[in-house]
Amino acid sequence: MKKTLGYIALFIGLIAFAYPFVWMVLATFKPEVEIGSLAPFPSVWSLDSYRMVFETIPIGRAFLNSLIVVVSVTCSVLFFGTTTAYALAKLKWKGRETAFNIILFTMMVPFTVMLIPLYTLVVSLGWTDSLIGLIVPFMMNATAILILRQSFLTLPTDILEAARIDGCSEWRILFTIVWPLSIPAIVTAGILVFIGSWNEVLWPMMVIRQEEWMTMPQMVALFSVGGGAQSKLGPQLAAAVLLGIPIVVAYLYFQKHFISSLASTGLKG
Repeated sequence: MKKTLGYIALFIGLIAFAYPFVWMVLATFKPEVEIGSLAPFPSVWSLDSYRMVFETIPIGRAFLNSLIVVVSVTCSVLFFGTTTAYALAKLKWKGRETAFNIILFTMMVPFTVMLIPLYTLVVSLGWTDSLIGLIVPFMMNATAILILRQSFLTLPTDILEAARIDGCSEWRILFTIVWPLSIPAIVTAGILVFIGSWNEVLWPMMVIRQEEWMTMPQMVALFSVGGGAQSKLGPQLAAAVLLGIPIVVAYLYFQKHFISSLASTGLKG
């Protein structure tokens, strides 16, 4: 009986969380006049909403820009984050705890506080209307450093000492021993950075003005509220579905490592 009640509760929770997304996807195939109805399936399946999105805005170019930015930011955060986390977790040096506390402090500062000085710096460097202005300011991430450091603390020190005795450098230890043993934490940090970078709208709105350099979230936002959708709900939902597909695919592909890291090594210590 307890198992049955548990499965019923999980099923109700699944419907509550999944139904809005399922409704949104199905609504994109409905004629505009049927979107407000309670019927889950359209009477006539139509691709007019998606056709309007692709004909009105350069969604393909925006997707490519977002992909370049997200991949560059995620790779740089994982590289610099793992090196920083390794130094904070496994190397002994003066000021280590102070440096870690400063990193934690930066997590408490709202990003909006840094907008004006960061924008002024980007303008002075001439990085506006370029992907560099979207990539460089986010090449380090305090949350990723925290997750990776806490994971590295759980690794046995004896393995690292044995590698040092065998003549391995710290770089070789990091990439050949620490990385393979910390895949769940690395994947978790990567997914969080990927999602945050992909969904970023405010910063691209400030830095990018030319349409050819706009990211997909920025393009979708301007399409929905800037008049491109002509106040039609169907095209707005279609653009939102296209925007959410990469996030869903990335999570489904890496969910095993993501759940494993949060359950076992994510924030221990």
